[in-house]
Amino acid sequence: MALVTLPGDAEAMTAPADPAPSTPPAALDAAGGTRRARAARASRADRAAQRDRRRSVLAAALVGAALMAAVDEIVFHQVLGWHHFYDRGTPQVGLVSDGLLHAAEVVALVGGGFLLADLRRRGALVVRAAWGGLLLGAGAFQLVDGLLHHKVLRLHQVRYDVELLPYDVAWNVAGLMLLAAGALVVVSGRRRSAAGPGIGD
Repeated sequence: MALVTLPGDAEAMTAPADPAPSTPPAALDAAGGTRRARAARASRADRAAQRDRRRSVLAAALVGAALMAAVDEIVFHQVLGWHHFYDRGTPQVGLVSDGLLHAAEVVALVGGGFLLADLRRRGALVVRAAWGGLLLGAGAFQLVDGLLHHKVLRLHQVRYDVELLPYDVAWNVAGLMLLAAGALVVVSGRRRSAAGPGIGD
């Protein structure tokens, strides 16, 4: 028995399928704009986080240097009486130099404290970076004092009428240890921030 194919059936069988609906160009442009806007916001947020981290380090470093200067002045200048800040003149000149050092450290301490308070008020203080900066500032003052003041300018020595080498080594090694600890804290904080924690970490 022969099958009869009607003309309409043949056209239906041979007609191509309807193409899949394409995304309108306007929608593509909107999606691309959204992605670019998100990338721009992420870039701005990253730059702001880096700026806050850097400011936290610098403000705390100022406080750290002031605190180490205060420890030096109180312990070694006053309590132990090993030296003054400037020992190449009379004792009176040495006392005046200690007073100037004390004034400088107070200014640095107050200024750094105000900077840290301002960062905290704006919610921009990076606590881990600030701790690292505190150690960096303390170590930097210790090394500057031990190398520049003691050996280059010879404003004073750690102690007089003793073998200086052990004192110099201990002084400068302490500064290096503080610097290394501060750098470790700052770098570890940066890595933790890159992994996704908040500003206050």
